[in-house]
Amino acid sequence: MAFGNFVRRLAVDTRPLTLPDYRRLWAGQGVSFMGFQITSVAVSSQVYAVTGSSFWVGMLGPANLIPLVIFGLWGGAIADAMDRRRLLIAGSLVAWTATLALLLQAVLGVANVGLLLATVAVHATGFAVTGPTRGAIVPRLVPAGLVPAANTLSFLVGSLGTVVGPLAAGVVLARGGVAFAYLIDALLFAAGFYAALRLPKLEPIGEVARPGLRAVVDGLRYILGNAVVMMSFVVDIIAMAFALPRALFPEIVDQRFGGSPMAFGWLSAGISIGAVAGGLLSGWVGRVRRQGLALTIVIAVWGLSVAASGLVSELWTMVALLAVGGVADLVSAVWRQTILQTHAPDDMRGRMQGVFTVVVAGGPRLGDLRAGVTAVWAGATSAWVGGGIACAVVVLAVGLAVPAFRAYRSAT
Repeated sequence: MAFGNFVRRLAVDTRPLTLPDYRRLWAGQGVSFMGFQITSVAVSSQVYAVTGSSFWVGMLGPANLIPLVIFGLWGGAIADAMDRRRLLIAGSLVAWTATLALLLQAVLGVANVGLLLATVAVHATGFAVTGPTRGAIVPRLVPAGLVPAANTLSFLVGSLGTVVGPLAAGVVLARGGVAFAYLIDALLFAAGFYAALRLPKLEPIGEVARPGLRAVVDGLRYILGNAVVMMSFVVDIIAMAFALPRALFPEIVDQRFGGSPMAFGWLSAGISIGAVAGGLLSGWVGRVRRQGLALTIVIAVWGLSVAASGLVSELWTMVALLAVGGVADLVSAVWRQTILQTHAPDDMRGRMQGVFTVVVAGGPRLGDLRAGVTAVWAGATSAWVGGGIACAVVVLAVGLAVPAFRAYRSAT
């Protein structure tokens, strides 16, 4: 009996799934995100097939990032000023239209890299609007005490998509090509759109600011004036910019594993595997109240796990240590999201989620840049291990130095 109670306390908290609106939103997000991952792999494959150049594949990065920064911030401001259900539907239609455009180009055999990049940018625009809006919706669908559990479930299904989606994409591309991949994404996207249609009206609460540059600036000013919210972004940037090792995978695989594609695949999936496992054993996450201090510690664990993985030479040990980092990364994401959704007032949540989207998208790009530059200067292993250690040292120094963040207790 005692062991059974322990397991129940450790297992993922599924109580938010008893709420029909959240359950549909969660399931729709999970199914449509799987399709999104398939398309991400397919479009990279198509761009390379059209150009034969890794440079143009790399240009998919700014094609995605620039709309995410611009429309993530603007979309968050809109989410604070209008019915969030309507905005989610509108953003979903934009992304869905872009997927159908990719499908049409593939069916017609259009081989124009500029058109492909433009279509990807339109798709990223839709995602930049729906991401902040969906995050701002969650606290309106579940009681405050279940917000951490709801966030855990959302990140869990997203992490599962990052593992299963690319694996499925390989099979889909081998069997039916890029057009088949885009068709599957378009069909799976219907689940997310249906979930948005079934939501209740979600009119803004509190003071309504006209969406635009001033509203965005007001949101940024709120962040700068609120130490807890600001630090939730700062520690995430530290985690990604210092410790993310993915840009080093190709060189490390070449040096240690003879360029094995299998080794590259396992290293690429290691963090997400840990995130899925951590999500399934996350029942304790919502019971932590000292979230500022806990967030600082768990990001230090992330950095040290990454550093340790760079010191070993056995593939499965590296994957296991990266998976430990993936657990820490998921827990960190849940607490950061919960702080934004519960500490900030409802009329700021859209803008907070917009900034969250920008940080989540931009932080890994900074990490890739840091890793690549450091590897040229000091070598791949030093860049990998040194980045993880630097992450742990810096996040502890910064996180513990801000009293409001260090002492922050969740109200959920």
